[in-house]
Amino acid sequence: MTDTRFDMARLPNYLTYARIAAIPVIMLLLLADTAPLRWLALLLYIAAAVTDYFDGALARKYGTVSAIGRMLDPIADKLLVGALLLVFCFDGSFGGWDLIPATIILLREIFVSGLREFMGTEKIVVPVSSLAKYKTATQLVALAVIIAEPLILGMREVSDILLWLAAILTAITGWQYWSGILPHLRPGEKEDDLA
Repeated sequence: MTDTRFDMARLPNYLTYARIAAIPVIMLLLLADTAPLRWLALLLYIAAAVTDYFDGALARKYGTVSAIGRMLDPIADKLLVGALLLVFCFDGSFGGWDLIPATIILLREIFVSGLREFMGTEKIVVPVSSLAKYKTATQLVALAVIIAEPLILGMREVSDILLWLAAILTAITGWQYWSGILPHLRPGEKEDDLA
């Protein structure tokens, strides 16, 4: 008889690994530039994006939150978003103005990754805001709509609105992270105040 708790303890991390493994496949399908493969890329992308919700929800439900899961989950999100932004720049999905929100998103994600690394070494804790979760969801939905643009009529305007909304939320949450650690960067801060 198998121990279901044993299996569930590993499932959240397996979902995160699967999300990361799906990234190059999605990229290749999009770059192949055929309608059937783009549909396949869209379905695989949706499955990968959905794992972003389930890996965390399952880990919390079964009390199996792990250090590797906490580290890899946001990395997987950033890899997925960053890789697709690059593909869309390369394959012509983005027009000139789309590069502005895409750049905002990419720069913020790199900036916050650096802040998280710094915060970890300094034992600074900045909780993830609700807005940051909406930011990630908006980014993921926007990218799905961009994938669907050539496949479904009328998606261009929707994708533009969602991409700019994602960029605005991304910039705001980046500022939230920055302002959260700013007090700890002032000279004379006590080591005990950093946790």
